[in-house]
Amino acid sequence: MTAQPARPERSGPETASVMDVSPFKPSLVKAVFRDVTPMHVSRSAAWAAASVTRTVLTEIIDGARRAAAAEARKKLIPGDLLSAIERNVELEVGDKWYDHSPTFQGLTGVLYDAEGVIVPSRKRSRSRKPSAVVGAHRFEAGVKKLLWSQGATAVPAMVRDLDGIASVFLTDLARDAAMVVREGGVKRFGTVTLVMSGEPAPPPFLKDSLRARRGDGRTIGRDDILAATTIQLFSGNLRQRALTEAREATQNTSAG
Repeated sequence: MTAQPARPERSGPETASVMDVSPFKPSLVKAVFRDVTPMHVSRSAAWAAASVTRTVLTEIIDGARRAAAAEARKKLIPGDLLSAIERNVELEVGDKWYDHSPTFQGLTGVLYDAEGVIVPSRKRSRSRKPSAVVGAHRFEAGVKKLLWSQGATAVPAMVRDLDGIASVFLTDLARDAAMVVREGGVKRFGTVTLVMSGEPAPPPFLKDSLRARRGDGRTIGRDDILAATTIQLFSGNLRQRALTEAREATQNTSAG
């Protein structure tokens, strides 16, 4: 009986092809994009954005699990999130959430007045239009599903922070993708194509490629999401993995 090759750099119960089902549904992704831009979001773009968000959250959870394991704990706490970010600067994403969470006060810095008294952070004003912070609760189900897939549990404060990071990250991704389209799409930013060593280049997505060449300025396609990902994530393993897994997630997805 021939042994099956093991997947590198992965721990926990996650299986086949990253994950068979994304915890962040395309309908949720499109709802976030609607808060940011009136542009149409293609189906492949929604799947790509969901995949990138999943990859980022998975990496954060994995880093937090390692921090918890070092203290012989199974349930994740906010301190594990800080430890994960301190160990890997690539995980410092969704930073607009930091101002809204007690977990990140140490990272964002504390302001003092002339007499050495702590200056409280500004109170958030209510906006008529839902922001990434206001809408963070929409990600709770997906975050819990992702934690479960990684064999992890977390205290409510940790779930809240993962919710917020996911919401802010995806909102920023949407803004950057819309900017890519407005600034000329892949004609200016270039198509992000990832090829494993020894593999032929994958064929382009016909509909997305036609829209990119036509430059209608109204549709966010898969390649626009990939370009936005390179803006949001530092160059490194996390960005490479996010791009690769997004490509895998959209291989069998129609672009419309």
